[in-house]
Amino acid sequence: MLAPISDRRYLIPFRTQLLPAMFADTLVIGSGVAGLRAALAAAEHGEVIVVAKDELEKSNTAWAQGGIAAVLSNDDSAEQHIEDTLAAGAGLCASETVRTLVEEGPREVEQLIELGMRFDRDASGALALTREGGHARRRIVHTDGDATGRELSRALLAACRAHPRIRLFESCFALDFLTSGTAPRGEDRVLGAMTHHPKHGLQIIWARATILASGGIGQLWRETTNSRIATGDGVAMAWRAGAAVADLEFIQFHPTALYVAGAGRSLISEAVRGEGAFLIDRAGRRFMRDRHPLAELAPRDIVSRGIVEHLAQTQDPNVFLDARAIGTAGFEKRFPGLFKLLAGYGIDPGASPIPVMPAAHYTIGGVWTDLDGRTNVPGLFSCGEAACNGLHGANRLASNSLLEGLVFGRRAGVAAATTDGAMRSDIRVVSDIRLSDKGELDLVDVRSSLRSAMWRNVGIIRTGNKLDDALDMIHFWCRYSLDKIFDDLGGWEIQNMLVCAALVTAAARAREESRGTHTRTDFPTTSAAEAHHRLLRVGLDQRCIAVESPSPDHRTRTGEPVRSA
Repeated sequence: MLAPISDRRYLIPFRTQLLPAMFADTLVIGSGVAGLRAALAAAEHGEVIVVAKDELEKSNTAWAQGGIAAVLSNDDSAEQHIEDTLAAGAGLCASETVRTLVEEGPREVEQLIELGMRFDRDASGALALTREGGHARRRIVHTDGDATGRELSRALLAACRAHPRIRLFESCFALDFLTSGTAPRGEDRVLGAMTHHPKHGLQIIWARATILASGGIGQLWRETTNSRIATGDGVAMAWRAGAAVADLEFIQFHPTALYVAGAGRSLISEAVRGEGAFLIDRAGRRFMRDRHPLAELAPRDIVSRGIVEHLAQTQDPNVFLDARAIGTAGFEKRFPGLFKLLAGYGIDPGASPIPVMPAAHYTIGGVWTDLDGRTNVPGLFSCGEAACNGLHGANRLASNSLLEGLVFGRRAGVAAATTDGAMRSDIRVVSDIRLSDKGELDLVDVRSSLRSAMWRNVGIIRTGNKLDDALDMIHFWCRYSLDKIFDDLGGWEIQNMLVCAALVTAAARAREESRGTHTRTDFPTTSAAEAHHRLLRVGLDQRCIAVESPSPDHRTRTGEPVRSA
């Protein structure tokens, strides 16, 4: 399947090579859990620069509430955690990747404690564990009830700031990777990146290896729990550099985002349901018990789909999360951050149900990598939500993502810092973008229309005709947006969002089945013939999306990503 997208290879808005330059052994793009863990690992072998699009503390990691899933108790086992992950992944998890996560995860939690991260503990001093949807055991460690991400971010940032070989730059927008030439399909080597800082302007960062840990693409959808900066910049950059992406049809929608007029779609942690809350409709009916044996604790794709289908029957605008059994005092003690948030909207969760709706939450797919974060582009590594190593399959198991960032961030950091390849800064930087003579669109309108179109047509429930229409709309906006030269963050973001929207929609159109988070009403069943990952690459003419179906075994013996012809 081919879909036109753009003949643009770079967004860099300049025509000269006389720009300030910096040098590092390893460049890390992103200051979430994966990027910071990768930086700490890479710094054991050389100099590291970390760039963050906004303030260092602003990432999806810092917003995470529930916790970190790891086998830490005697009544749990690695085999049970593996089984739960594979079940949630709906037949598409890479078993070797899952086992790596589960077996290496406990040590990562121990190292966080050594770094000074606080975890909630019970009266005996043992780690307090909770349960979330899809988990057969209580294995989620957390901080201050619902502030795990904030404390995790604090601990990792403190360690990075204290490390003599790590330099941190915030409000530093990565525009594009610098590559060694113009060869298509990942044959170039990534040599670093071009960045823009509001004070210092355009800058070049040369690096022996570059790690992409820029997070997800949740801002593509009108309803999302993601931070404002989650616009898919890293995935779009990797695509322009020739990297293969995979599994972008699988977008996880969190079942319970706060649904209050005028409010952001704040996440209501799955741990609330783990502590006994349940879903009801406007009539007070607990509808999920009729849809799955685990009811509200079923995997997220099942709960989100159950909510949407129930609302289609009732014609109500939202459902409710009933936490009254926990009580006002109990809720405030267990979830202090959420309690304060809800109080700001006049909601007492111990006295009245919380209005909720699903919202785009986690990008399961991303840049295609092996277990050490290697991509098909030499010099480029990726980890965390921006990457896809087959861990989550078709649906992420709750609280596996922070652990993923720790385990595979460390592995990517070590691999990148020890990779072969000398520093190159003798390449002539060229960005010959010709001025467009096409009409102009209002970028604010494009952004709003794109997010609405993705929510309506590439959301929780999909169908082929709507996906085709969505592609037509995206290509129209691409025609009048990707050919422009912008010199501001808003312009660069919308170009990246359009690239990612085209990739997600093309991937969703190509997968003709329903599996995990991907539901097609025109292909309502799961197909054994579709039980494989699907790669998307830049087409041979560099203006198309080429959709490939690799063999069911998506790894070679060496662990390198499969390079299909």
